[in-house]
Amino acid sequence: MESVDCIVIGAGLVGLAVARAMARKGREVIILEKADAFGTETSSRNSEVIHAGVFYVHGSLKEKLCIEGRDKLYSFCHAYGVTYQRSTKLIYAADETEIDGLKALQKHASNSGVHMTWLSGAEAKGLEPELQCAAALHSPFSGIVDSHALMLAFLGDAEAHGASIAYNSPVIGGRAVDDGVEIETGGPDAMGLKARTVINCAGLGAQAVGRAIKGVLPASIPPQHYAKGSYFYLSGKAPFTRLIYPLPGRASLGLHYTRDLSGQGRFGPDLEWVKEIEYQVQEDRETLFYKEIRRYWPGLPDGALRPGYSGIRPKIQGPGEHAKDFLIQMPAETGVNGFVALYGIESPGLTSCLAIADYVADRVT
Repeated sequence: MESVDCIVIGAGLVGLAVARAMARKGREVIILEKADAFGTETSSRNSEVIHAGVFYVHGSLKEKLCIEGRDKLYSFCHAYGVTYQRSTKLIYAADETEIDGLKALQKHASNSGVHMTWLSGAEAKGLEPELQCAAALHSPFSGIVDSHALMLAFLGDAEAHGASIAYNSPVIGGRAVDDGVEIETGGPDAMGLKARTVINCAGLGAQAVGRAIKGVLPASIPPQHYAKGSYFYLSGKAPFTRLIYPLPGRASLGLHYTRDLSGQGRFGPDLEWVKEIEYQVQEDRETLFYKEIRRYWPGLPDGALRPGYSGIRPKIQGPGEHAKDFLIQMPAETGVNGFVALYGIESPGLTSCLAIADYVADRVT
């Protein structure tokens, strides 16, 4: 069995950021990825939005790491040539019944140190003529990023600092030993590795990895729930220059308008609790999309939407439950010396990825 210093399981945005942070600390890092490429699941099936940090519970890791992460992400993209835009965002109240909720969100954000400008419905329409709303908040910190280019930059910098990646290497087992963790992989080049530090960043597969390693406390592994979100593309000219968001719901940020860096408009994600991972966009969900979008864009033409793509949020709370915080467990919580586990890294995981990486690397090293 080969011995290595550090194993990072999962090559999504968070896994690659963690591997990079560990490598830059001087650790010998191997990344294990079950697929034949990086970022094939949640990291490539999201809105690619850089969030300001206004939607999360005060004092939570989501709030702290989102605010830290957004600034680190903008700096990283600028330094490494990753394409991004500070597009800004409008969060709207569709009618007078939502005004109090919008005021509460502004106060909440201000208490977090994130200041947003209040706009009347007329002022919001002055910025976005197609937008119909009673009022809106303008967030100057929000943006969009090329998530694939971001992951490529993370991997490139990690490799420049000595890290390596093994694709087609699913973790199928492992066990705690006195001086670390032994890991068994499957795939065409199955191998056994012994590491001083193992960091579980497997996203949708994080619970399965945790259960596969003997010695990990069963009570430390949270429940797993799949929240599917579908997106529909907009045919024709984009109606807005900024991102357009409703007030957030209990389990999601609502069905919003975003665009990619080429200007292609898209709406989503919606929320559908599912039992299995599958990415088919059901065309019958189109009716819901038209209804929700026309609350703030009544000019949406019939036939303008076409099915896009979907993603699965790796939630640790179920339907009807309040949103839970990122769960980042150090060895004292997992019960295994050298084993770190990350669960429930959903939105704002992309925005927070560099801050999450530093949070983990600082505590591990």
